[in-house]
Amino acid sequence: MVLSLSVVVLLGTFVVVLCRYAGLRSWHAAVAALFGFFVASTSAAPYVRDSVAAVAHLLAGIDL
Repeated sequence: MVLSLSVVVLLGTFVVVLCRYAGLRSWHAAVAALFGFFVASTSAAPYVRDSVAAVAHLLAGIDL
């Protein structure tokens, strides 16, 4: 079985769960989202994208 999830959907769900059950406040989530947007416009963006892709590739190779 192949399971394909968008990283945006996965992280969005994670933020909602943290807001609801772990006491993450809405403004904390907003600051984290703004930080992500600003990092995306820097020279670090390709490295972050490549790292996330490498981890996803590693996780995709694990047989459960």
